[in-house]
Amino acid sequence: MVQVKGIVVIVGNYGSGKTEVAINLAVNRKRAGLDVRIADLDLVNPYFRTREARKPLAELGIDVVLPPEKYLQADLPILSPVIAGLIRQPSQLTLIDAGGDDVGATVLATLADSFRKRRVHMLQVVNPYRPFTDTVTGCLKMRNEIEKASKMTINGIIGNANLIDETTMEDIYKGYDFVKALSDESRLPLEFITAPVELLPEIDVERFACPVLSIERQLVPPWKKAAELRK
Repeated sequence: MVQVKGIVVIVGNYGSGKTEVAINLAVNRKRAGLDVRIADLDLVNPYFRTREARKPLAELGIDVVLPPEKYLQADLPILSPVIAGLIRQPSQLTLIDAGGDDVGATVLATLADSFRKRRVHMLQVVNPYRPFTDTVTGCLKMRNEIEKASKMTINGIIGNANLIDETTMEDIYKGYDFVKALSDESRLPLEFITAPVELLPEIDVERFACPVLSIERQLVPPWKKAAELRK
C-alpha cells in the first residue's frame, strides 16, 4: 500500500504524467481515510491540470485549492494567499502539483518563506518512455534542473512508466527496472510505481520492491471519458 503523508510536492518534466499521478495519489489516500488537500500550481501545461478534475475530486471530499476563479485559465504565476496558508497549516496529506520545467519549478521558489521550517517531501515523477528521461543520465539532469530552479531538494522518485492507451504489462515491468536502477544510482528511495487499473489483475506485484498506485485516468482528450471515481 502506498504510504505518503504530510506536505508532498509532485514535480516532473513535461509528459511525465505527474498531474495524473497527483490526482490518483490524492484519491488513493482519501480512500484510505486521510484528510487530503491538493493545490494546483502547474502553470506550464495549459491543458492537463489538476483543476480539470476538480469536480470529481470535490465529490470525494478532497479539497482542491486553486487560484481565484478569474485566473483559472491564466498561464501567469498567480498565487493565491490560500496556497501559502495551505502550506503553513497542512492537512494529513497536502499535495502540491507543481510544474517541473523551469517555469513551474521557479514558482515553488516563490513560496520559500512558506516552506521554511516545514518538512516537505518532493517527489520526481519519471516516465522512462518520454524524451529527456529515457536514460538515467537524463533523469539526473532533470533532477538537477528542477532543484536549481525550485531551490528545493528532491528526496524521492515515482515511477510512472506508460504509453497511455498503448501501455502493456511488459512496459510496466521494464519501467520498474529502469526506475529501480535510477533509485540505486541517485540513492533516492523509489516511493512507488504506477499501473493502469485495467492492467493490475495481470501484473505480478511481487516482482516489485515498492507499492503500486493504480491509475484511473482523469486527464483525457475531449473525445474520451474520464474514469469514474468511486469512494
